[in-house]
Amino acid sequence: MTTGSVQNINTWITQINNDFKAAISVDCVIFGYDDDALKILVSNCDMPPFEHEYSLLGDIVHPDETTDDAAKRVLQAKTGFTDVFLEQVEVFSEIGRHPLGRVITVAYYSLIKIDDDHLAHLEKDAFLHWVPIKDITSLAFDHYTIMHSCLRKMQRQIRSQPIGFNLLPKKFSLLQLQRLYEVVLEIELDKRNFRRKLNALDILRDLKEMEQSVSHRPAKLFSFDENIYQKKKISGFSFDL
Repeated sequence: MTTGSVQNINTWITQINNDFKAAISVDCVIFGYDDDALKILVSNCDMPPFEHEYSLLGDIVHPDETTDDAAKRVLQAKTGFTDVFLEQVEVFSEIGRHPLGRVITVAYYSLIKIDDDHLAHLEKDAFLHWVPIKDITSLAFDHYTIMHSCLRKMQRQIRSQPIGFNLLPKKFSLLQLQRLYEVVLEIELDKRNFRRKLNALDILRDLKEMEQSVSHRPAKLFSFDENIYQKKKISGFSFDL
C-alpha cells in the first residue's frame, strides 16, 4: 500500500468519525414458559411516541463491552440470572427505527425458567411483565418485528437442538415435554410418535420418581442428560424432534 493510499484512507476514516454519529444497542427477546403458554418479558415504554406500548429489554452497548457482554448485562439486570441460554439472531439497522437518532441494534433471544427465584427478582421492578406471545399485537419501535424474527429462529432451533429443556423444571414428565413443544411450535404432536423419537434419542435420564401432588394420575419424572448429549454430539449425533 502506497503512502498516498494510506493518507487517503486516514482522511476517509476521519471524515466518517466526524460526520457519522450512531449508537449500537442490544435488544433481548426473553422467552419463558409458564401455565401452558409461551411468554416474553417486556417493559413499559416511557419514550414518546410509544408511552402506552410495551417494549423489549435492551440497552446501548458500552464502549468497553461487546454486544454479547451487553446482552448478558441486560439479562442479569432484568432476570436476576447469569447462566441463561443466549443466541444472537439478527442486526436491525433501518434508518428511522429509533426516534432519537441513528441506532443500530443487535437482537438476541434467551430462554429462562419462570421459577420462584426469578419471580422474586421481578417484584423489584414494576415496569416488567411476562406477557403471552399470543396476546401481543404491537410493541414499541420495531420490537414487534424483532420479536417475531427471534421467535422464528427459536422455533427452528428447538427442533434441532435440545434448547427446550431450558424452559422446563429440572424434573419433568414426558407429557410436560410434549406440551412444551406443542405450545412453542404451535402444532399438535402424536403422543406415540413423539415418545418413539425421544426413546431413539436416548438423552433422558429416568429419575425413578413420580409426580407429587397432582390432580391426575402421577407420571414418571425425567431429566435431560447433558453429558450424554455432548458425548453423542461429538460422534455426529443429530437431535431431531
